[in-house]
Amino acid sequence: MTLFEELKRRGLLAQLTDEKEIKELINAGKATFYIGFDPTADSLHVGHFMALCLMKRLQMAGNKPIVLLGGGTGMIGDPSGKTDMRKMMTRETIEHNVECFKKQMSRFIDFSEGKALAVNNADWLLDLNYVDVLRDVGACFSVNKMLTFECYKQRMERGLTFLEFNYMIMQSYDFYRLFQDYGCNMQFGGDDQWANMLGGTELIRKKLGKDAYAMTITLLLNSEGKKMGKTEKGAVWLDPAKTSPYEFYQYWRNVNDADVIKCLKMLTFVPVEEIEDMEQHMEGAQFNKAKELLAYELTKLVHGEEEANKADTAAKAVFSGGNSADMPTTTLSGEDIPEGGIGILTLLVKCGLAASNGEGRRLVQQGGISVNDAKITDPQTMLQPEGELIIRKGKKVFHKVVMEG
Repeated sequence: MTLFEELKRRGLLAQLTDEKEIKELINAGKATFYIGFDPTADSLHVGHFMALCLMKRLQMAGNKPIVLLGGGTGMIGDPSGKTDMRKMMTRETIEHNVECFKKQMSRFIDFSEGKALAVNNADWLLDLNYVDVLRDVGACFSVNKMLTFECYKQRMERGLTFLEFNYMIMQSYDFYRLFQDYGCNMQFGGDDQWANMLGGTELIRKKLGKDAYAMTITLLLNSEGKKMGKTEKGAVWLDPAKTSPYEFYQYWRNVNDADVIKCLKMLTFVPVEEIEDMEQHMEGAQFNKAKELLAYELTKLVHGEEEANKADTAAKAVFSGGNSADMPTTTLSGEDIPEGGIGILTLLVKCGLAASNGEGRRLVQQGGISVNDAKITDPQTMLQPEGELIIRKGKKVFHKVVMEG
């Protein structure tokens, strides 16, 4: 099975500028391709996961990845898929985030002996002369055409700043520079990036008279059509300090039955034939086995085999009614507990099990919260933690509360 066939069977391919050329290049290991990552936070998250896995698959087949870190485009912010303008970041924050991204990416991509490159578009974007850009690059773009793209259309009613309107031009210029400086002949990205990527291929054709190619991968959506990778606490991060290996494991262990096969195909390196065989026999307990495999494989990819084993053991101990040192834990001191005890709603928010008191109240009223196996039904319940408590949310989410001292 060729690489292109495997990507197709895994459901990863969305849109391609030239299927025949792309297929030949990646199958032969002759693609020098890039994917861009804007450093909007100090950690990568699940939203970046598919792109990193795609880069790893392509590199394993002999193709050369270029990681483009958006030190320049991060100063603007991509309007694609956004209803509001992103918060502006300082240059220092962006540089810090870039360094954090670099460290995490080395777990997925082999940067040794010239097998991959990591470059920062701040190196060329921040020193551009505005008038030169308008003359040399801006002249190649039609405003009428740009306004037909979905990434701009959906923002026009709410308000699209001129700053964001320039994002497509900056991303297109990135591809143009990478093509010239590094022989980069392909750009890959999420399906919401299609318009920006076409802008790059067009700029290369107009300025250099040469062909470059673009391919988008399917966005990671759940069965309800929402982007995966969010919890009550926010994004599921790849940094263990922000999302522990156990929490990361639990996120994937708890995906909906309808999503598990898709996630195994798109995100893991489990042979696609094995997954397709599982798909034919998915019923009852098989769903749980598939989810455990998904959670284990992804935790191993991100955090290593040792952490994956610990998370797997901890999860099974909790599900069988036991306790575990690897369970997510919140430590409280005497100062955190008022004289009359701590309210259950306050405790749920402190533990990250609810985003607000209102959400916590709904969970309690709907019978979704237990403390030490006793169901809590009154939102006014006050607790006096001694030693440790085990809070359970629903059937699958467990959290330990430990008193300090």
